Amino acid sequence: MASSDERPGLSPMVGGEGAAPPGKETTAVSAALDAGAAMIQSMKPIGEFRQHACTFALCAHDPAQQIEVHHFVSRLTEDVLQSAVYDSDLPSARLIGVEYIVSERVFEGLEEEEKKLWHSHAYEVKAGLWVCPRVPEALAKPELRQMAKSYGKFWCTWQVHRGDRLPMGAPALMVSPQAVPHLTVKPDRVKKRDDAYRIASDELKQARVEMEEAKWIDPSSDHWVHRGKGLALDVVEVDMNRGAPFP
Repeated sequence: MASSDERPGLSPMVGGEGAAPPGKETTAVSAALDAGAAMIQSMKPIGEFRQHACTFALCAHDPAQQIEVHHFVSRLTEDVLQSAVYDSDLPSARLIGVEYIVSERVFEGLEEEEKKLWHSHAYEVKAGLWVCPRVPEALAKPELRQMAKSYGKFWCTWQVHRGDRLPMGAPALMVSPQAVPHLTVKPDRVKKRDDAYRIASDELKQARVEMEEAKWIDPSSDHWVHRGKGLALDVVEVDMNRGAPFP
């Protein structure tokens, strides 16, 4: 069965990082159908994604596997955000996963086993890694202050960083960079992102040094930092529930 910490075997669906998905280019007929549907159908949930943030994520089972990620964020409440995560902000971007973000107050109410799946955002924000492309820093500051105190759970359903041309195998739990040598982002990745958006992470880090963060980052989060143990998801075969009610 598939495991998120195993690379797919030899397959035409596996290539180098950034390998294109299979299939022919979109035809004019398909494009016309899409345009027509967009004119008459309701896309209200999609319209609620109002913010774009760019940062980096690491695989919980192997932090050497890293990827630049683009979050398109919608706000359910002041304490709960949800984001569709893509591998770029281009029209051809691939939807690679979803991250749920909760406030410190909500996180503290979770069960201890659940907390193991969540990561803190304080270092990621204050290190200048989490940015809002093309938004002036002064305008983004209030949201960044809240983000620095939040926690996230990110499932990657399409591991493009390992060259998968389609979503392959089990989803991978992703984590945020941390101030630990093996959990930092590779400098060349940061430089490539910074050059693309004409920003300087080092300058943002200096500007955010006084930013308030959570007074106490719950040690039940960032499990891989405190325990030195990665987390991977396995797909296992189980007996089907054949209509019996839940107890």
